[in-house]
Amino acid sequence: MPETPKKEEALEPLTEAVITKYTTAGQIVNDVLKELISMAKEGAKVGDICTRGDTRIKELTSKCYKKEKEMEKGIGMPTCVSVGNIVCHFSPLKSDPEVLLEKGQVVKIDLGAHVDGYIASAAHTIVVGASTDEKVTGKKADVALAAYNALETTLRQLFPHKGLKNSDITKTISEVASIYKTTPVENMLSHQIARFETNTGKEIIQNPSDDQSNKIEKHTFEENEAYVIDILITTGDGKVKQGDIRTTVYKKAADVVYQLKMKNSRNFFSEASKEYGVMPFSIRGFANEVQAKLGVTECERHGLLQPYPV
Repeated sequence: MPETPKKEEALEPLTEAVITKYTTAGQIVNDVLKELISMAKEGAKVGDICTRGDTRIKELTSKCYKKEKEMEKGIGMPTCVSVGNIVCHFSPLKSDPEVLLEKGQVVKIDLGAHVDGYIASAAHTIVVGASTDEKVTGKKADVALAAYNALETTLRQLFPHKGLKNSDITKTISEVASIYKTTPVENMLSHQIARFETNTGKEIIQNPSDDQSNKIEKHTFEENEAYVIDILITTGDGKVKQGDIRTTVYKKAADVVYQLKMKNSRNFFSEASKEYGVMPFSIRGFANEVQAKLGVTECERHGLLQPYPV
């Protein structure tokens, strides 16, 4: 595997070649997302949608830049399908009980791809069974519109402007949400990204708690910066808690070294490192699920993997 660039090397100018890689990843993500939205019908299995999303990302990224044999490509964020009051990161294992979509459920689909370490991610909210004849109304419509318009407003503010700070965008998201009598999910972060980096330091927080308000450094926005914007809105009070559902999404932690004791753990970590590098992944994608479940426990306990809890 090619050596991952150091952070200071990753912050390169957005040249035409770099922008092409970002947009290629973005087009793949948008195409796969459309496929998954069409699958999300009453009776569909959440696990099948997750598997389909990851499989298609791998297929489509493998077809681009074929002449660049050493170029890393693939999943930038595993497909997650979070239903109802589950905020994010739900990617059930194949051995878990089947979760079937029901008419009227609010469903969030999110996924990501990368080309040569340049990451594009996207998410979309649907209501199962909604159509032009059966329109979404009430709180479900309010929360979807609030999220959409908060995102659009945020995107229109993301440009180099000496007077605009990340705290201004935080305020804007709250203002838009309040129009629809909804609330931004507390402490949700959007991150500046770069090559092979899902978080390069600059952040935008929505609905910060008192504890978090003073921890987020204020900053402006500059040219050649790329961001992944996460907007999550709720009809509830905005407070979240870790669920009792098994965590399946992980990412290799940076600069952590530990000699794993169990053979299962070593095999799993080696496979994860080879297949996904520094990108997030779901253990549902491993052929040997038993080995993966055993291996991830020791890896997480010693800080080799960063969990993305449900």
